[in-house]
Amino acid sequence: MNRRKFLKTAGSTAITAAALSAPLAAPALASGKIQWKMVTAWPKNLPGPGVAAQMLADRITALSGGRLEVKLYAAGELVPGNGVFDAVSQGTAELFHAVPAYWGSKSKGILLFGSQPFGLRADEQVGWMIHGGGQALYDEMYGRFGIKPFLCGNSGAQWAGWFRKEIQSPEDFKGLRFRTTGLASEMCSKLGMAVQAMGGRDMFQALQSGALDAGEFIGPWTDSALGFYQISKNYYWPGVGEPSSAEECGFNKAAYDGLPDDLKQAVSFACESLYNPVWTEYTTKHAKALKQMVDEHGVQVKMLPEDVIKAMGNAAGEVIDDLRNDQDELVKKITESFLAYRTSISDYMVYADNGQMNARALDYKYGG
Repeated sequence: MNRRKFLKTAGSTAITAAALSAPLAAPALASGKIQWKMVTAWPKNLPGPGVAAQMLADRITALSGGRLEVKLYAAGELVPGNGVFDAVSQGTAELFHAVPAYWGSKSKGILLFGSQPFGLRADEQVGWMIHGGGQALYDEMYGRFGIKPFLCGNSGAQWAGWFRKEIQSPEDFKGLRFRTTGLASEMCSKLGMAVQAMGGRDMFQALQSGALDAGEFIGPWTDSALGFYQISKNYYWPGVGEPSSAEECGFNKAAYDGLPDDLKQAVSFACESLYNPVWTEYTTKHAKALKQMVDEHGVQVKMLPEDVIKAMGNAAGEVIDDLRNDQDELVKKITESFLAYRTSISDYMVYADNGQMNARALDYKYGG
């Protein structure tokens, strides 16, 4: 839209330019509708999170019967991808789509709501939130910043990453320039890596230029779209730094609290109802993308050696100990709640999901 035309019509049909910087005192109305801006940490329609963000915007609009209209702004269109949390906290936008792993500078406790090294799988993560007391702690932590949070998806088990050179022992991690985020970055730092945080496109450029030696982003579906296989053929698993990675939607709390109850329910259900569809789409398309990268692009799938995984586990244990001894009492509460749920669910999964997967891996005839 032409900028002059936008400014001319903004008073009656859209959000004014001033609203982009002013705190949100009340919902912005146009033709009897509430219009909200969603800012995301992703390029528009990036396979995986970019697609999921648009699904959420569309679902909120649909479940509200069109009374709450959400317009998506991809990373850089309104604010930078790493600025979406502050934009919603300050009222520049009403909601964001990102991952908790990006907000460690706000509080280390936030990181537990997204993923934990050697922690919870995607189903266990949402189980903790709904049935293990996680959501109340999530609300309390984000409430410090004027945000009401919901989980709205999960990209599933992450990969250890793309490496220029083979990893044969924990010593190979020393000095390795590595891209990751969240608590995984804390674990990697304890192993001697030089950790760097950046977006997916920046990671590609850094690998290409040699500024990075290795890095992980999400998994085969998104990674293949970003072209990492063009630079490195060594694709390592398991991604123990992030057994899953939850996606979140954060709402400006004043804007959310100002909604009528039925629209609050529509917003809540839109987020909750997307968790499984988003997660299962990732899993389905990860599997297809991995096969394609191996068959057509010569990607070599390699398992990290057992002694390397154990070293990573010990480093992850140190990270969790640091959180248990954090000066912030809320961080301690979040950590203890996570650990209690992890212990209870891990004991059971030995017989349940682990047992099923071990049985499936045995050598027997099935389906030809």
